Amino acid sequence: MKNSGNTILLTGGGSGIGQAMAQRWADNGNTVIVAGRSAGNLAETAEGHPSIHAMTLDVTDPADIARFAAEVLARFPALNVLVNNAGIMRVEDLTGARDLADAEATITTNLFGPIRMIDALVEHLSGQPDAAIVNVSSGLAFVPLPKTPTYSATKAGLHSYTVALRKQLEGKIELIEVIPPGVQTELTPGQSTREGYLPLDTFIEQTMSQFETGNPPAEVCVPAVRLLRDAEAEGHYDEVLDRLASM
Repeated sequence: MKNSGNTILLTGGGSGIGQAMAQRWADNGNTVIVAGRSAGNLAETAEGHPSIHAMTLDVTDPADIARFAAEVLARFPALNVLVNNAGIMRVEDLTGARDLADAEATITTNLFGPIRMIDALVEHLSGQPDAAIVNVSSGLAFVPLPKTPTYSATKAGLHSYTVALRKQLEGKIELIEVIPPGVQTELTPGQSTREGYLPLDTFIEQTMSQFETGNPPAEVCVPAVRLLRDAEAEGHYDEVLDRLASM
């Protein structure tokens, strides 16, 4: 993926990692479309960045994805990069029967959302030069956080889907997976100031510096996520799982 001159669509662009990545890409000479449900939050992302354009989108609604895809391609026919970043994280108690609404919402947003966005845009992207799809997963794709089981499972699913997609689209679209550790954002209440989580500015600097080479790796990892990403290969999976379970 080249560093500048792209037209990038980024979901979940109204806050946190998505907002910071969008602004950094814009500063590097790219046109960036930020998409999400909150027009107000998207406007905050775009403020002071004339090359950022805000468009509302509900990634949980297949009809809205179809509407959005037609509109964004009409407005930005040079679109060549899709970044699937939108996601939610919910704590779940699995020890008894429960309302599955949180699990269903998490799957719909975190897994079906990217799948549907890719499906809506893959034919267009396949015909574009320097085309790329960037899927934002999580270190929890590799070792789950027991108190957020569905979130962890959706990120594992997104990782697997990205690997398969990379093979199918080889030679047509570059597939990049961004694998964050716990980052200080408001993904969960109070997380933006939670001790032990990586400061957002540090995560963005370490992540975007890999994109700014113009040749990012297939898996963009920062040092803080290696413990999770490499846990099974390095033989400390159970130890890391127990540590997460005690959080």
